[in-house]
Amino acid sequence: MKFRSFLTILAAIASLLFLIGSFGFVRIFAQSPLALLRGSPIESPTAAMFIPRQAPLVASLLVNPDRLQTLRQVIAKPSDRRAARAELDQFKQGILGSTDLDYQRDVQPWLGDEVTAAITSLDLDRDESNGAERGYLLAMLTKDPQRSREFLQLFWQKRALAGTDLAFESYKGTTIISGNVAQGNETATEPSESTPLSTGVVGSRYVLFANSPKVLKDAINNVQASELNLASSADYQRAISTLKDGRVGVVFLNLPQLKTLTGEELPQEGSLTIALGLNRQGLIAETALLDGSEPATQASLSKPVGALQYIPATSPLSASGSHLDHLWAGLSNTASQYDFVAQLVQQPLVDLEKQWHIKLEDDIFSWATGDYALGLVPQPGTEHRLDWVFVADTSDPAAQGAIATQFPDGVIAHLDAIAQQQGISPGSLPLGDRTVNVWTRLAAETLPKQEISVEAQVTGVHTSVGKYEIFATSLEAMDAALTAEKDALADSPKFARAIAPIQTPNNGYFYVDWDKAQPVMERQFPFVQLVELAGQPLFNHLRSLTISNYGNESGVQRGGAFIQLN
Repeated sequence: MKFRSFLTILAAIASLLFLIGSFGFVRIFAQSPLALLRGSPIESPTAAMFIPRQAPLVASLLVNPDRLQTLRQVIAKPSDRRAARAELDQFKQGILGSTDLDYQRDVQPWLGDEVTAAITSLDLDRDESNGAERGYLLAMLTKDPQRSREFLQLFWQKRALAGTDLAFESYKGTTIISGNVAQGNETATEPSESTPLSTGVVGSRYVLFANSPKVLKDAINNVQASELNLASSADYQRAISTLKDGRVGVVFLNLPQLKTLTGEELPQEGSLTIALGLNRQGLIAETALLDGSEPATQASLSKPVGALQYIPATSPLSASGSHLDHLWAGLSNTASQYDFVAQLVQQPLVDLEKQWHIKLEDDIFSWATGDYALGLVPQPGTEHRLDWVFVADTSDPAAQGAIATQFPDGVIAHLDAIAQQQGISPGSLPLGDRTVNVWTRLAAETLPKQEISVEAQVTGVHTSVGKYEIFATSLEAMDAALTAEKDALADSPKFARAIAPIQTPNNGYFYVDWDKAQPVMERQFPFVQLVELAGQPLFNHLRSLTISNYGNESGVQRGGAFIQLN
């Protein structure tokens, strides 16, 4: 498994949380009738024929928003229905941006089963000397062509009566109307700002909005010259065809163009396609990353790895799977290009390296080629102090070979030698019904009356259980791991529900129990609160997040995520 690809998917999904919050895809997870749980009958956006192949970002809703509201009202508790209705109303009005249009009055009567929004161009005139003007396109499928045309006529009539200068142009059979549209409410002291808007009705099916008549002309050209549009792109169709789950929305990201748009370094070229589906408990995201540089890999796990039996169910965050050596190599590369990944994932492990005075990549991860589980464990009596537990299967032949080659005297002897070089003493202590290895550092403290107290500080704990090597950062964490069979994450009904929508086979799970992780992550990573704010109201209902990788086949890296909501 190449975790570099996995982290790109993770980064895209993190960005998608903001998109979901903006669009209002919140608390939409079941319906009666149940057809939407199987996805929209529209498998891919038909409006992709208007979009150029090089478009940085395309997002499509493949179902009428009113159907989402119906299903949400059916499934919601009576006490939640008012809030659910408000969230859906926010979503539907959000489709229209900052215009003074009213969704229910102006759009609902004719809107069909598809809404597609796109950034079509990074600079419309391709002239850097006058700054970059993005191209934006909104395409709506109409179920009533006559009413949609009447809507546009009335819309522009009102603008003309208000003094807006309108421009009319016939282009290849489509009438394009352009003018400036007010944003927000105008007052006597503060006139409202205006933004350019162009509209057109193509055939009898699509109502188009854009920020420039050039965007609409390009959209019409793309339909007539199919080699220009996204719908006819072989790579795009290949990505869409690999997505198996039912979907109600699709997001397409052109990574090189997105890099130019955002100014952020991305570890991959190619494109990323994300399909959003509905589940009774939340949202399912399935991803297809096209990157020919990745070798073909097959997902190998049909169930959670056995190492999870030593991670307590109280763990707020865990990662499990196989080939941790590959994961770490990809993670290190990705973290160097994504600051948020470095803060969220790599920095805690760097702190662990300082505590243990080792290089995790060289001293532990390099031989962890079999099953593994890594989890945070809360210390007894506190919610905010966490320890690490790491479990690795050493019965794997590749792991045994790596250990024999790198550490002829064994892994523990190697770690003991490192500890002694740092003034840390290896030893052993009884813990329950077994003896565990501990690494301790002696610390002296001067007490009143010049008495000196010597305290042994535990920096790490290790033991072997069957084919597993278990490491922990405290005796309490080791005790929690050894007694986890009474309440292990692997047997947790909550964890089972969180991984149930994930496809099998896969390469393991990255699991966040948000109820437990939220206070810890907010305290340790201040930027998490900014993400929560941007992703409202999604985060108000978030219960857990599960991410997995499905392998790479024919140049398509597939993955998935399940966002569980309450």
